[in-house]
Amino acid sequence: MLWPQTVTNRIKTGTDREIIHSYPYRSACPSTVWSALVEGAESEIFLAGFTNYFFWTQIPQFADTLRRKAEAGVKVRFLLGDPEGEVTRQREAIEDMALSVSTRIRITLEHLERLGSAPGLETRYSSAEDAVNHVSLSVFRFDDDALVTPHLARLVGHDSPLLHLRRQSDAGMFTRFSEHAEELWGRAVPHPGSPSGS
Repeated sequence: MLWPQTVTNRIKTGTDREIIHSYPYRSACPSTVWSALVEGAESEIFLAGFTNYFFWTQIPQFADTLRRKAEAGVKVRFLLGDPEGEVTRQREAIEDMALSVSTRIRITLEHLERLGSAPGLETRYSSAEDAVNHVSLSVFRFDDDALVTPHLARLVGHDSPLLHLRRQSDAGMFTRFSEHAEELWGRAVPHPGSPSGS
């Protein structure tokens, strides 16, 4: 009689099955997880962090991998905060860090400019009305996997928690977070020089 309850307590059911792993800090997620998800993506990479700065330092040869993926037909999208936006300035005051939010965004833009006009690569800024929703939640999607970071109070991204989700149905957490990111993307402003794809 104890065995079924033990199994039930240890096996995920329903939408819980979509939670592959949780980390109390984004920085606790091994770089090998990020690398494997980027490398394994076959149709889409959607990076909807406010700065996306850490990709360039955490993942070896990230730019080369992105270029190769885009040339192979993978859709690569970057949703960034506006470095000149009011929410960006407010967040800088909250974080009070030497490496400011706008600087981190500009570092990402500099790396993207070096990639040039790779096919399938598009960059947008979240709209002014959506910026506060964007800065408080990062969604990084790789086909049917997503890494999600809800930003806590004054903490920077690497100090906030992270969930690794994998799509199991169209009604789970993966879809909820993906739809949030898609909604922000739909109202976002194309970055000058970025292809105006959809």
